[in-house]
Amino acid sequence: MSKKTKKKTLPLAYKPVGFVLGWAGGALAGKAFQTTWKAIRHEDNAPDALDKDRGWGEVLLAAAVQGAIFAVVRSAVDRTGAKAIVASGSGERMCAK
Repeated sequence: MSKKTKKKTLPLAYKPVGFVLGWAGGALAGKAFQTTWKAIRHEDNAPDALDKDRGWGEVLLAAAVQGAIFAVVRSAVDRTGAKAIVASGSGERMCAK
């Protein structure tokens, strides 16, 4: 049997910080995706799943690129927020260095 590790809980102080960082990270990821899509396809608008004038490959490529960018940005934002809480002394039990 494998040992289950208990997920560490965030202190209450992280909630508003996490909200603001998440919102800013989402905006940053959206801008990064638009810039990346323009560099890849030389188009201003990326296709979405309901765009009937675009093929499967193009729609799935856009989704994959967007998902990868959002995942990286979210991880970076979450990690930065967690480190900031630990540095402030509010979340010493949350993360190990």
